[in-house]
Amino acid sequence: MIEKKVILMVEDNTDDEKLMLMSLRKSGVANDVVVARDGQAALELLHASGPSGAPVRPMVVLLDLHLPKIDGLEVLRRIRGDERTAHLPVVVLSSSDEENDRIKSYHLGANSYVCKPVDFAAFAAAVKELGLYWLLLNRPCP
Repeated sequence: MIEKKVILMVEDNTDDEKLMLMSLRKSGVANDVVVARDGQAALELLHASGPSGAPVRPMVVLLDLHLPKIDGLEVLRRIRGDERTAHLPVVVLSSSDEENDRIKSYHLGANSYVCKPVDFAAFAAAVKELGLYWLLLNRPCP
């Protein structure tokens, strides 16, 4: 059985979600995108405690920092602290360009930190590049 390559997008802003989905599709990324709108939902998807009972094993997690219920830094800490998810590529995709947020994210094991550009075209281009790199070029840990 061939496993589908999935992207887990953890994003509570519906406008950013729509723009990311549109940018990925426009760039030819045909992978399924599973969206969690808060940190708790993301962890439930990854650890199979959600309604479906089967864990999501994404090729990459696109993680916002400022999330309801459980914030992105705590989500990242829990991802890295669980052997089932410890090696998942996690890209922090945040509107925050605060040095402290970047330091904390990398300290907790983020693979990359991308500040969401304010400009529509730049945001779309950044998402396209992320999708192409993490899904086509990157070779994940087996």
